Amino acid sequence: MRYLFSCIVFFIIASGCNNSSRSSVVADNPDYAGEAILSSDSSVTDFPGMELRMQKIKNALAQKIPIILLDTIDALSADAQKIAVSDSRFQENLFDKKTGEAYRNEIFNVFSARPQEVPKGFSAAKMYRVEMYNYPLNLTTIALVDLATQKAVSVNIYPHTQPDLNSQLRNLALQIAASSAEVMKALGYQPEQKDAIMAATKTALNRTKCERSMHLCVAPTFVKGDKALWAIVDLTDQRVVGVRWTNVENAGPSPRISERKLLFEKIMECNCKKVSTVEKAGWKFNYVITSSDGLRISEVYFNNQLILNSAKLVDWHVSYSGTDGFGYSDAIGCPEFSQAAVVAVKQPMLSDLQADGKTQGFVLEQSFQSEQWPMACNYNYVQRFEFYTDGRFRIAAASLGRGCGNDGTYRPVTRISFAQNQATFSEWVNSNWQPWITEQWRLQNSQTTYTQEGYQYRISDEAGQGYYIEPGNGQFKDGGRGDNAFVYVTKLHADKDEGEADLVTIGPCCNTDYRQGPEKFIEPSPENIQKAQLVMWYVPQIKNDNTKGKEYCWAESYLENGVYKTRVYPCFSGPMFIPVNLSKATTGLKDAAK
Repeated sequence: MRYLFSCIVFFIIASGCNNSSRSSVVADNPDYAGEAILSSDSSVTDFPGMELRMQKIKNALAQKIPIILLDTIDALSADAQKIAVSDSRFQENLFDKKTGEAYRNEIFNVFSARPQEVPKGFSAAKMYRVEMYNYPLNLTTIALVDLATQKAVSVNIYPHTQPDLNSQLRNLALQIAASSAEVMKALGYQPEQKDAIMAATKTALNRTKCERSMHLCVAPTFVKGDKALWAIVDLTDQRVVGVRWTNVENAGPSPRISERKLLFEKIMECNCKKVSTVEKAGWKFNYVITSSDGLRISEVYFNNQLILNSAKLVDWHVSYSGTDGFGYSDAIGCPEFSQAAVVAVKQPMLSDLQADGKTQGFVLEQSFQSEQWPMACNYNYVQRFEFYTDGRFRIAAASLGRGCGNDGTYRPVTRISFAQNQATFSEWVNSNWQPWITEQWRLQNSQTTYTQEGYQYRISDEAGQGYYIEPGNGQFKDGGRGDNAFVYVTKLHADKDEGEADLVTIGPCCNTDYRQGPEKFIEPSPENIQKAQLVMWYVPQIKNDNTKGKEYCWAESYLENGVYKTRVYPCFSGPMFIPVNLSKATTGLKDAAK
């Protein structure tokens, strides 16, 4: 393991608690790993379950309230669903406003609200979250329902977003993939549903309606030797739109899963249903594992001063081609009763942060892992929060491989909500700090300029107090190769939710430009952000590498003493925050230009 793993000793915080004619290329050559093969528009999959699905849709569209309801839920969830669909706010996008025709809307999920979502004054035991997806408009509506008052206490609409799939839709995607002629031709046999992995994970594919996340698409994936076949399923049109091979190399046998059930129960009880508090080295904050936004820290204080409202990792966007535009959107979160694609496999862990033989702070770290990692098309992610005794902090994330190809780019979408009420966000340009007037984004690249200390941004209040922001640029002695990060700054709103609560899949997985999701809160009319409460979105771009001797963002299996073991090559990324008034006497750092 590299520096960040080798310098610390962990201990557990809590012990109790697209083109059909081209398909023949794949059929003739199973090792083919070229560009995506698109299906013809007539390639609609037919199987016994499809007739039932279509009848269900027709029946719902004929109703006064045309919503496909979730019927495999308990009585309390059914009650919450009924309350939500009866709310006028929840019904805002049920019909085309010009023609009056019904849109296809479907309830995807109903579950108990997580602690961080419950408004003050309400009981968590009575609060439920209801998620509905609008297929033609590609938007999500989320209601928080209080069963005690039999009312929806909030309804929020998120354009160009998609909730995570429930088990029924996951099974539908599997049926479509397993029954597809393209898939059967590519594999050389008809697969069974159980052969597929990543069936509920969002995907995209250029030159199809899945591009830019306009259709709801997932990618059941079939591993065959050292190749993986992606069956890209469009659940809006309910068909396979393309197949694609990727190289994954041999990762050894699938590991046996043991003791996970007991561990998951412990994580759920101690870290998902409960909010924990850390007080250490002048820092105080709360933390909880969310349903789909990873480990969330909130109410972060240093020396009794409120620094952050919250910080969390909303999505991992993982693309495997700069031209074909396909990949996954991985949500991370609780191991049970959540929509996470990659789940928590350990409790949060606390450790001392040491350098030069001295303790300089501490680390809070959380691991998320696919069930069969390090097998191909399985993932291993880490969130890492570093807190220093001098007031610095770093919000980092890493992939430990292995993924579903050797040509991957990882983009973790991190949301950081600052506590300052009258903040100004500035960028270092032409040897001066230049304030941002409106919401906008910037890309860190080879033309980016920094202060002599490596700072790119600054957030400060009217008194000039705040933080310099140092992006990852290979300077943290952790093997990093530079973040190449997109940074977005948006205005925090008290009257509407733009990601403070658990956020559904925010953007497409596979765009190579600024369209990573946060731009949805900026466009089409950027707001003025002078002297405002701000949110920063940080999206690094990390390229994996399986080149011998240069491995990065990768994992491999090897034999040692006749048994398989795993070697990982992590790729950490994330910004460091340095107090504006931090003295060089304390840390040896030079003062940045003011």
